[in-house]
Amino acid sequence: MNTQSVRGVSRVVRGMPTSDGAGVKLTRVIGQPRLPDLDPFLMLDEFGTDNPGDYIAGFPDHPHRGFETVTYMLDGRMRHRDNHGHEGVLVPGSVQWMTAGRGIVHSEMPEQQEGRMRGFQLWINLPARDKMTAPKYQEFGPERIPSADLGDGARVKVIAGRVAGVTGPIAQPATDPIYLDVELEPGARLSQPLARGHAAFLYVYEGSVRVGAGESAATVSAHELAVLADGDSVQLEGRDPPHDGRVSRAILVAGRPLREPVAKHGPFVMSTREELIQAFEDYQSGRF
Repeated sequence: MNTQSVRGVSRVVRGMPTSDGAGVKLTRVIGQPRLPDLDPFLMLDEFGTDNPGDYIAGFPDHPHRGFETVTYMLDGRMRHRDNHGHEGVLVPGSVQWMTAGRGIVHSEMPEQQEGRMRGFQLWINLPARDKMTAPKYQEFGPERIPSADLGDGARVKVIAGRVAGVTGPIAQPATDPIYLDVELEPGARLSQPLARGHAAFLYVYEGSVRVGAGESAATVSAHELAVLADGDSVQLEGRDPPHDGRVSRAILVAGRPLREPVAKHGPFVMSTREELIQAFEDYQSGRF
């Protein structure tokens, strides 16, 4: 008897305009009142503008402890530096998966004066046992992000996880994440296995995508996030994009929930209020 099930859509959420850093304009999708979190995912921001005034001030020095930040650049260039001596430039198509661990102070500043800046930043919780580990990076340029061409107009950049025998470069045993950048021409389809019990979402950033199978399928439009119900796989189909015949594009993300207490405030995500207070004291005392 086949007990495999296709995930449907449990809810659809639109992002909220906000600003962060030194006034950078963002759309907050996870981490807002309508979707405070999706264990283990704490926050998802989309940034995308042609107006330098929306991003030029960047994200000056700021601390993190207790979780991971994942920055995926679609357009533009961002220079990052930290207080441990790490520095680099994120170019279009590159990914930085930063494990803040016990503490890091870093900055993310645009490396351009004009043009389009577009991408995503995702925050992923760390289990209590890993919150005070040494900070580290998994950083990959676009040439290190493999693609799977599935034919019939379906293509996937594999940042984390596995698609049709293609494995992404990011590994994190704690949450076993999948992070895919999916491109679908109208009518193109993708069926992707997802571990049962893992939290999963699809965020469409261009065009529209049909999610699910049969009568429970739902169409998700640009700048909407679909929280996926549980199941063994997800089925996606590209729909007719609203403008100029472009393909539909979305990020598909999944990971193992931690199901642990969360105490968070600003740039710190710990397990207890006492650990949170300690994080503020350590930062103010220069112990990061």
